[in-house]
Amino acid sequence: MSTLEPTLVRRASVAAILAPRGDALAVSSLGNPTYDLAAAGDTPANFYLWGAMGGALMVALGIAIAQPARRVLAFLGDGEMMMGLGSLASVAVARPTNLCAIVIDNERYAETGGQRAHSGRGVDIAAIARAAGFSDTRLVCTQDELTSAIPWLYATPGPILLALKVSTQPASPVLPPRDGPYLRSRFREALLGPAAHS
Repeated sequence: MSTLEPTLVRRASVAAILAPRGDALAVSSLGNPTYDLAAAGDTPANFYLWGAMGGALMVALGIAIAQPARRVLAFLGDGEMMMGLGSLASVAVARPTNLCAIVIDNERYAETGGQRAHSGRGVDIAAIARAAGFSDTRLVCTQDELTSAIPWLYATPGPILLALKVSTQPASPVLPPRDGPYLRSRFREALLGPAAHS
């Protein structure tokens, strides 16, 4: 169990991670990771999952396999990651060198009232990913560690996982589009160009 409360601010941390993204693609799980990604700047290169809890990393895996020349960043909550632990093994077996999982870990179930989650009771998500066969993982708890990890996220062959410990301080939702077919179509067009609709 953690002895100190994390102090990194999730919105600022996600924005810092995305600042050098270039043409990287981003997938986010439901709830706060989607709000964090949208707050950093809504773009057609973002794919938001509104109701597929536990499935975001698998969606990111499919995209990474289909787009091997593009970096794919999967922004996941710690509850989402615990629900989809099997996806770590699937990703490790597929070994996409362009896939980065970023687990935004506030050690709480923020969507259901802030109860302490497994990661706040001693479960080490980065260690689980390493044991599953990820190429590399990092646990980030401080601003200096985050600053050092950002170049690593973009340069290290995947699959890699960053466990980002953030504070429980709430942030107002930033709602990107919620229409599933629209999000699918604009993401597809961002990948394949306007002709993707024909």
